[in-house]
Amino acid sequence: MNDKPSYHQHEEFRNRTQKLADIKQLGVEPYPHRYRPTHTAKQIHEAYDSLPIGSSEDAGRGETDSACVAGRIILFRAMGKNAFAQLQEATHKIQLMFNRDLTQVEGLQSPDITPLKFIEKKIDLGDLVGVEGHLFRTQKGELTLFVKKLTLLCKTLLPLPEKHSGLIDKEMRYRKRWLDLITHEEVRDVFITRSKMMRIIRDTLSEQEFFEVETPVLQNLYGGAEARPFETHIQATDQDVYLRISLEIALKKILVGGIERVYEIGKVFRNEGIDRTHNPEFTMLEAYAAYWDYNDMMAFVENLIERIALELHGSTKLNYDLNGNPVEIDVKAPWRRITMQESIREYAALDTSQLSDEEIRQVLQERTEIEPKKIKAAPRGALIAMLFDEFVVDKLIQPHHIIDHPIETTPLCKLHRDPKEKDAGIVERFESFFLGKELCNAYSELNDPEIQRELLELQALKRLDGDDEAHPMDEEFIEAICQGMPPAAGVGIGLDRLAMLFTNSASIRDVLYFPIMKLA
Repeated sequence: MNDKPSYHQHEEFRNRTQKLADIKQLGVEPYPHRYRPTHTAKQIHEAYDSLPIGSSEDAGRGETDSACVAGRIILFRAMGKNAFAQLQEATHKIQLMFNRDLTQVEGLQSPDITPLKFIEKKIDLGDLVGVEGHLFRTQKGELTLFVKKLTLLCKTLLPLPEKHSGLIDKEMRYRKRWLDLITHEEVRDVFITRSKMMRIIRDTLSEQEFFEVETPVLQNLYGGAEARPFETHIQATDQDVYLRISLEIALKKILVGGIERVYEIGKVFRNEGIDRTHNPEFTMLEAYAAYWDYNDMMAFVENLIERIALELHGSTKLNYDLNGNPVEIDVKAPWRRITMQESIREYAALDTSQLSDEEIRQVLQERTEIEPKKIKAAPRGALIAMLFDEFVVDKLIQPHHIIDHPIETTPLCKLHRDPKEKDAGIVERFESFFLGKELCNAYSELNDPEIQRELLELQALKRLDGDDEAHPMDEEFIEAICQGMPPAAGVGIGLDRLAMLFTNSASIRDVLYFPIMKLA
């Protein structure tokens, strides 16, 4: 355990560690407790970019507006009695000028080194500093801060990657996201956009009088989706528990409790594969509204997405790089609504109403790579869903609501109100798609406890037959439904995939600060 990490052997680490010792000996505190900037670089640019504010001589005499900012030194060049640097903070940069006669360093007590020489010799690229002084514009017109006082805020002991060659490997950028954020402005922009998207979602739900809640991540039983859970153990109570795969069951219990519009934004966990649109840990929005049905929820979803587009980009038309091909999609409401079986007929040229179960199985066996055992065991509704997944989803580029699914696709949805569709085993479910990806899953919620029990019992039988993604029997949930859940609609939206749309990101890893990675 005494082995030092590899970076301790880094020559730059040793050099900077020596500089740190020198800085302390010179009386400068390298890690002060706090600092109070008066401005951000963004605020300075917004206020002064179009104003004439004076020359460096004016700033040196203190005749121009003052400012105090903090950030990271990312460029530095000495030029005789002056030195220039670039300071980067959260979203913007600003040029700094240090002067041999007028710039001071907070805490510097040694007569053997001038403030400018201290900055040149002891401050490194990547160091965090606070600077205060006066603004001016250079002869080339660049807005600059004439620094009267520099305060060291954090002495760094390792260098930043080279801007153009030091952090190219994509996997390394995911592993060391902090460096990715420092060196790639466009990456910071992605996460800023994601944060704004989350705010708009919460604002919209609040305006619609939804109540935000938090429900347990650790659950005695999992449910709400067909997925394999992660398992763990609580030592204090000596019991096995699961990381939630969905927010649904707990939120429905709250709906039973009388909170008529409820939502949660939270992490869910599914022990499944990893690819461009899947990460084992991801962020879901689930919302439930009493007295709505799936038509109301469809309108809510498309209006929400339209609002996000307008507030983020000023247009409902969004450009996206889809597998190297530029695509424009329009999220303006209303979106196209089409049943699952109609979509198969339109996009796959297969009329399921004219095909027997065996004929569908033959198509799937001949034209897909689905495991034959799975095809053979699947009931008709599941076979139809397989056709949709295999032959339709990747063709849904413009926004679509795919409505009216077979009952075999979910045990938690209300049967269709149309008698003919009900008899055919169709439920009032929709999934929304764009760019060949599923955005959300929603339905008119099943609140008949007898039917709910029957469907969960069927799921329990599937588990006994070896389907480890089927729902376990949840007697407590049935008890809650027995005590009365109002008619309602619910929706689950994958917020990471939504962020991919609004940031033109090709992979879910690009919109997660720290995606799951294999051990190095």
